Amino acid sequence: MTNYRERPLRLEKVATYPLASRKSKVSVDAFARLPRRTTPVREFVRSLPRILAGESFRAVIEALQHARRAQRPIIWGLGGHVIKVGLGPVLIDLMERGYATALALNGAAMIHDFEIALVGSTSEDVPAALGKGRFGMAEETGRYLNEAIAAGDRDDLGVGEAVGRFLTARRPPVPVRFRKYSLLAAAYQARTPVTVHEAIGTDIIHNHPSIDPRALGSATHRDFRLLAALVKQMNHGGVYLNCGSAVILPEVFLKCVSLAANLGYPPRDLVTVNFDFIQHYRPSENVVRRPVAIARGKQSCGYAITGHHELMIPLLAAALK
Repeated sequence: MTNYRERPLRLEKVATYPLASRKSKVSVDAFARLPRRTTPVREFVRSLPRILAGESFRAVIEALQHARRAQRPIIWGLGGHVIKVGLGPVLIDLMERGYATALALNGAAMIHDFEIALVGSTSEDVPAALGKGRFGMAEETGRYLNEAIAAGDRDDLGVGEAVGRFLTARRPPVPVRFRKYSLLAAAYQARTPVTVHEAIGTDIIHNHPSIDPRALGSATHRDFRLLAALVKQMNHGGVYLNCGSAVILPEVFLKCVSLAANLGYPPRDLVTVNFDFIQHYRPSENVVRRPVAIARGKQSCGYAITGHHELMIPLLAAALK
């Protein structure tokens, strides 16, 4: 029995609305298009100055090519912004070509991908909805994500696999009309591991009356342990790329490195990269510097590439063709 006078807010009477009725700022009509193989991007990359970011960008390309040839892990950590600016098709293509062997998402990335799969649009107008109590209250987003996660937890699945399974089901409870744009669906079909790392209270599905906090915590912790198992395999040429997560994923990655080292697999000869339009403290320390500083071997390097995701990631993907 609690000793507090206040009681947690009850969610049974929370008002939701149909996702498709919401005005969204992003739709699949504005997504990236894959460049043709005849596009001379490789020559453009070769023409860059061999100074600072030009040299670093080429080094990242070479590290990814080496990891693919050596069959070492290439793990992409993705924040929500990367998905909502339309890079799902580019990331799916990278995965299919062997340049993404695992994906780690924060909750926002999962939500944007899920909404895109259902209705082909995402990213609501927060100021317009916040004062009316409608921010984050899309019915399908909360209900079906929470139900997918709870069902997955009962089957010992992590969040990423549970949502991928939902999106690719033969008879899902809701139409998934834009499945081809979904990174989670494509990864599930390709059996590419996807982990989702939730912090309770940070995502809109935590407001929904269908939330099962125990299932969510259990499933996201299972994903943390799965990511740690993948990080453990990164030695001798693996690459970790943090894209658009300023706090959650850099912290999770560092704990995975520590856990792997504790179990006898300290980092050795790994490459880390932070892609973002602002170089924040935690990605700089927890991705680019700290894991590399303690890594054994002479091949460990950390790179910081500054630029907009909607420009830099398609350019990287095109250079790898």
